[in-house]
Amino acid sequence: HWRFSAPKKYGGKDGSNLWMAVIREHFAAKGLGLHNDLQNEHSIVGNFPFVEMFEQFATSEEQKQEFILGGFEGKRRTAFGLTEPDHGSDATHMETRAVPETRDGVDGWLINGRKMWITGMHVASHCATFCRTSGNDGDAKGISCLLVPTGTPGMTVDEYMWTFNMPTDHPRMTFTDVWVPDSARLGPLDGGLSIAQSFVHQNRIRQAASSLGAAVYCIEESVKYARERKPFGQALAKNQAIQFPLVELATQAEMLRLLIHKTAWEMDNMPHKEVEHRLSDRVSMCNYWANRLCCEAADRAMQVHGGMGYSRHKPFEHIYRHHRRYRITEGAEEIQMRKVAAYLFGYLGPRKETLGKI
Repeated sequence: HWRFSAPKKYGGKDGSNLWMAVIREHFAAKGLGLHNDLQNEHSIVGNFPFVEMFEQFATSEEQKQEFILGGFEGKRRTAFGLTEPDHGSDATHMETRAVPETRDGVDGWLINGRKMWITGMHVASHCATFCRTSGNDGDAKGISCLLVPTGTPGMTVDEYMWTFNMPTDHPRMTFTDVWVPDSARLGPLDGGLSIAQSFVHQNRIRQAASSLGAAVYCIEESVKYARERKPFGQALAKNQAIQFPLVELATQAEMLRLLIHKTAWEMDNMPHKEVEHRLSDRVSMCNYWANRLCCEAADRAMQVHGGMGYSRHKPFEHIYRHHRRYRITEGAEEIQMRKVAAYLFGYLGPRKETLGKI
């Protein structure tokens, strides 16, 4: 079950995005536990967005085998180095640069820049470092991905950031004259942004399912508590002030589930690289709304449960702290709403040709 989402040739089950969504919602809806560890985001079924990344974008069969099989064997762990201290949502304006440099007859790249919030660097063997290799700030083309081994001279972890949720494995990093051979490049030269999109689309649909499941858990626990708790001699559940907010949350959860399942199914039925161009808006819809819904449900659960709900004797504050970050990470909800708007009004996506004539 650990490799469920991976291709069969790597020991997996060819698990689809739809099945991953169903499974992750199911586990999250059961609350916290070893089956659903919020800190490593795997539950007992691995997420592994890097598998599809290397399957689609590896520059050689050797690179593919090294990082996919090596990942399952625990020999390779790749952190995702896109965000910078001064550039998050505006990734195409990144300041990290890589310029060609040959050493001892080997073509390679010299990297200089800074990165931020690079999850998993405490155990990573490599950092997938996104750098501008050509073009101007703001250009989608001209960004490349270089796999920098941990410990490479010039690559330093400056500070692990403390967040609302926990002390973290999300550091701030510096790259000073870091050299890697061209064989360390993942994907096409100047085409690294597609790799980043591959990563976030997989994560966004699965994270949406997890947030939905966590929201359902908060709703159901609140319903049970409202039936059991009897202030002033009658159940809390008799009060419309308790009923109506939970009714609205439950209604949204039911509608969102259908959108997530439909979107995941559509992702499974088109070429992986087409998702970015044809379905990115639906993925964003699922993700930003699910993460917001989860936060609202956790907040409502704390309110329904009163003082105990706010305490660590109940899991709601933990769920809130953890899922609140997803309204920012891997695409702030405002940026995802802009993506939806671009598709809706035909500035991007399948409607561009039709609406562009208006």
